Amino acid sequence: MEQIKAYLDQIAAISQADWDFFTSKLQRHVIKKKAVFLQVNEIENHISFIESGVVRLFIPKDNPNKEITFGFSFKDQFVSAYDSFLTQTPSAYQLQALTETTLLRMTYSDLQEVYKNTQIGNLVGRLTAERLFLLKSSREQNLLNLTAEERYLKLFKERPELLKIIPLKYISSYIGVTAQALSRIRKRV
Repeated sequence: MEQIKAYLDQIAAISQADWDFFTSKLQRHVIKKKAVFLQVNEIENHISFIESGVVRLFIPKDNPNKEITFGFSFKDQFVSAYDSFLTQTPSAYQLQALTETTLLRMTYSDLQEVYKNTQIGNLVGRLTAERLFLLKSSREQNLLNLTAEERYLKLFKERPELLKIIPLKYISSYIGVTAQALSRIRKRV
């Protein structure tokens, strides 16, 4: 709980009563390495804070080599199929733990109670939504404005630990190139 407290303390001061109510709604959940914990067409009912591990967001295909990886979430970040969570409609993509991952999870209905019964709830919700929006916007701009090589270099300047954790096939999909093209990029840089 210390990690999520430190994260939230960066956003705003939280009263003890709000903190107690908020943490009463959190459930720790450990997900095995490579496990998919949200399938396509399931409704996302949780927003989760990653205590440890790495999560991949992807669109599955019949041929696993054609899957489209469009996001990664790491320790000390929130993760969710957020569009499904907000609208309570089926997800168009999946969430997978790339490593053994420990999450602090809160259900949609519990989050609504936090919004309703705490002073900090709405602020935390808004700032978390803003962070997710900024990540999405940055990714879209990178795809539109940067070459594949620039996207690769930027990714590893920002997150050098990725090479040790994430298989290259997911990285190539994330930056929008084939595995062969990524291999050529890596030889050049």
